[in-house]
Amino acid sequence: MKTPSRFTLGFALALAGVISLSHAANWPAWRGPLGTGITEEKNLPVHWARTENVQWRVALPEPGNSTPVVWGERVFLTQSIGRQRTLLCLSRADGRTLWREDVTTKLAEDPTHQTNPYCSSSPVTDGERVIVWHGTDGLHCYDLDGKKLWGRDLGVQRHIWGYGSSPTIYGDFCLLNFGPGERNFLVAVDKHTGRTLWQHDEDIGYGKVAPSPDAKDAKAAKAAQNTATYLGSWTTPVIKRIDGRDQLLLSWPRRLAAYEPATGTEIWTCAGLNPLAYTSPIYEGDTVVSMGGFNGSTIAVRAGGRGDITETRRLWQHPRTKQRIGSGVIREGHIYVHNDPGIAECFELATGKLVWEERLTGPGKSRQNWSSVLLSGDNCYTITQGGDCFVFKASPKFELVAVNALGEPSNSSIVPSDGELFIRTHAALWCIAAKR
Repeated sequence: MKTPSRFTLGFALALAGVISLSHAANWPAWRGPLGTGITEEKNLPVHWARTENVQWRVALPEPGNSTPVVWGERVFLTQSIGRQRTLLCLSRADGRTLWREDVTTKLAEDPTHQTNPYCSSSPVTDGERVIVWHGTDGLHCYDLDGKKLWGRDLGVQRHIWGYGSSPTIYGDFCLLNFGPGERNFLVAVDKHTGRTLWQHDEDIGYGKVAPSPDAKDAKAAKAAQNTATYLGSWTTPVIKRIDGRDQLLLSWPRRLAAYEPATGTEIWTCAGLNPLAYTSPIYEGDTVVSMGGFNGSTIAVRAGGRGDITETRRLWQHPRTKQRIGSGVIREGHIYVHNDPGIAECFELATGKLVWEERLTGPGKSRQNWSSVLLSGDNCYTITQGGDCFVFKASPKFELVAVNALGEPSNSSIVPSDGELFIRTHAALWCIAAKR
């Protein structure tokens, strides 16, 4: 682990600084200024269609899974265009391209899943710079006019399903979960220069095959190899105030961990996840919830303490759940999540008890959902792979508010900004605004 020598911050004030910079009109990062998917805005549209309440629609050159971020009059979006790994800056007024910056991929072959196109990580901005991660093709920083400030080659990222975690800005740090694959590490770089400040390496066991009970059994050997490669973390780091100080939360394969943001020192860990982690941790009060993917487990923990807190602070565990790609939200003691099979669920935060589950259906061809939940007031927003945008109540009693069909596949999440919604589909970027 590398620790900073001359790099000091007022960490107690850093998160407050992020919040103060990120007023309601801005959505500067994946899942918003706090990484929770919750907006303070209450005046967002709830009804729209392809020809209703559409401010503009701009076609995109290739499919993509990343979610846009918004700062002032600019919308930033990552996009793969052939061999280019691209950052687009669009005008929020009309969607026209203000500038684009390309990085040509250096890999002849870059494995990913067909449902996870390149450039699936979202950008992050602090209003002065915007930072993007393109996997093996590096971490790059630009000013808001597109001038490149720095670039970092962090090495090869290689996984059969590609990458998807997004960088996070915290004070003067840019934090990144690099992986999954043979190399997995949590790294902090100086957002001004790109210089590495610290790095925590995590051995997740990728590619390590345990001896087969019967070495002659080819089927068993193949199953063991699959087990050793079908694992990883696509989690984006989240900062939470715990025990009077900010802590960095990250879901690794098999565990949830908390780190000191200044040094990368691990503070505590809680076991109970399965080997795949797609979602980001969510929290309310002193309770943190981490959800595994691939029908894996979910855990809730009373955050805090030191070392392994599995036996002393883990509140509950669901050993097996529905497939979860998108992250959920928590409101007034209840968890809301829209699962991959198209089923929305509500759980009690304190106990993990299922309150309700409902299959959300619309006119789209697919009910599958990779979208993370956006919470505005008591409304939850998601969009399915069939292009159906659902609005349902964050309430212990299920209530469907609206089904808004765009008719275009999407694996992204809905972004709020100053009364408007920005929705990225595989075909286009949409700006939705209710008539005033």
